[in-house]
Amino acid sequence: MRSLVAREELLLVGNPNAGKSTVFNKLTGGHAKVGNWHGVTVGALSRSTSLGGTEVTVSDLPGIYSAEGGLEERAACDYIRTHADASVIFVAECATLPRALPLFYKLSQHRRCALLLTKKRQFERSGGFLREEELSRTLGVPVLLAEGKSGKRLRAELGALLPLPLARVGRSAGDCYRAPAAKLSRTDKLLINPLFALPLFAAALLFAFFVTFAPGMPGEVLKRLVEGFFTETLSAPARNIPSPVLRGFVADGLLKSLGGVFCFLPQILLLFFFLTLMEESGLLSRLAMLADGVFSRLGLNGRAVFPLLMGFGCSAAAILTTRALDDKRIQRRVILLLPYISCSAKLPVYLTLASSFFDNPFPAVILLYALGVGLAFAVALFLKEPSPPFAMELAPLQIPSPLFVAKALFFQLRQFIIKLGTVILAFFLFSWLLSSFSWDFTYCAAEKSMLAGICGGLKYLFAPIGCCDWKIAYAALSGLVAKENVAGALAMFYGGFPYPAASAFAFSVFLLACSPCVSAIAASARELGWRSAIRNALVQTASALLLSYLVYFLLTGGGVYALFALPPLAALFILGKKGIEKIRRRRTRFAQKLHR
Repeated sequence: MRSLVAREELLLVGNPNAGKSTVFNKLTGGHAKVGNWHGVTVGALSRSTSLGGTEVTVSDLPGIYSAEGGLEERAACDYIRTHADASVIFVAECATLPRALPLFYKLSQHRRCALLLTKKRQFERSGGFLREEELSRTLGVPVLLAEGKSGKRLRAELGALLPLPLARVGRSAGDCYRAPAAKLSRTDKLLINPLFALPLFAAALLFAFFVTFAPGMPGEVLKRLVEGFFTETLSAPARNIPSPVLRGFVADGLLKSLGGVFCFLPQILLLFFFLTLMEESGLLSRLAMLADGVFSRLGLNGRAVFPLLMGFGCSAAAILTTRALDDKRIQRRVILLLPYISCSAKLPVYLTLASSFFDNPFPAVILLYALGVGLAFAVALFLKEPSPPFAMELAPLQIPSPLFVAKALFFQLRQFIIKLGTVILAFFLFSWLLSSFSWDFTYCAAEKSMLAGICGGLKYLFAPIGCCDWKIAYAALSGLVAKENVAGALAMFYGGFPYPAASAFAFSVFLLACSPCVSAIAASARELGWRSAIRNALVQTASALLLSYLVYFLLTGGGVYALFALPPLAALFILGKKGIEKIRRRRTRFAQKLHR
């Protein structure tokens, strides 16, 4: 076995959507998120590996066009400058090589570098012509192809070139490269035509929700199978455990709580499946271009479609992708809107509440998702400012690779199980322990437990919506740790929602409008600072509580009482807006501390 004889650092650099993260995963065996749109990678991701006996640290950087671009572009250029001794693997898509070469020329000066080309087959099918050997001689750097190569083969080819030679870059690709004439295909013309494309996107989203939630559809059938596995296959033997404490722990604590969340996994994966198809096919970038007209009237631009649509999957990940936006002001507004976009973790809660009243929860879930989007647009209109000009490159249309989609779903499944087996499980066990024992550690009913004593005062928070119950308040506030906790707590305490439909809908409004979970707050703090993140979370939670009161009063005919909720709700929104304006004002002292 050959020993490691050297150590080197390789930076994967290139334009957005060139395939850097895919190359990173092949070289390191990592699991960096990849996608067919700008802004997937939002920070340097490093991992060590061995290439041809050399220990190498490979760093995947966000895509850049120049140092004067968006937020993540400046961060990538700063990283390149501070790692002046690192070699550069410039990753470029074959079809966009002429546009990438000026940046390549600039980065390759006094650097050891190589050029790695991607998507050659697609380039040649469209009429392109490329001879990589001649291109290597012309440019004076090694040229490799990434397409169709396993990670092992790519590591071997790159390892044979280490250490990379110092670049002697020419100024022309010569006769070894010919790009096809740039023109829109017939499909592209249809997909950027609002009269055709907007109904198509709306129909695609409705189809995705129908397959996921409607009775008799795959999502609902698989949910019932998983639910039956927990309630019948596992719970029945647990009921025969002789010890009441152990029986309560296994049947009422562990299985009921985990089953109340785990049964929604098929529907969560189906939603991620449809989102992945939209991302990887290139449809998402066309939707961004079409949406720019509407978004510009809200003080945003079309690029905001990416994080907002990702918000249906995970709010924390969506917040991190806001670095791909061109303007810091737009980034702040999008981060404020994302809590109103219902993430996949809210799905179990919506289904738990809707299933308590309807045999077919599909219309109710659609209504809640639409209400969240409507609230996000209303907040955007309230915070509106002039938006900068919008320019974006359309990602190529392609049929998503089944292997890529399978890997993406496996990654989401793995993340869900890790979360379920750590944070959520620990929270459920903690909740069961406190709700099953009194202060003298005697096994007792929930009403006499330590948790009842701790949370007794919280019941008044939700008394105005007809739920003067500490268990409901505890379930709601547990969502600040992880939204899935709400469904698990309701399952543990009640098995469903025990109050009338008006209370359930008001409770749903609180959950869709309140602060996101702690991981999303941490992601927001990373972008805006802890002070802003915590203030935003507090304002959102207080306004969500008032909004739930308002909804309940309107549903139950208490219009007079609704008038009492409007002034404080308006005051909170105005306070939040003034806080945002205060952050935007220029400071001469401590600017680095406040703006990170």
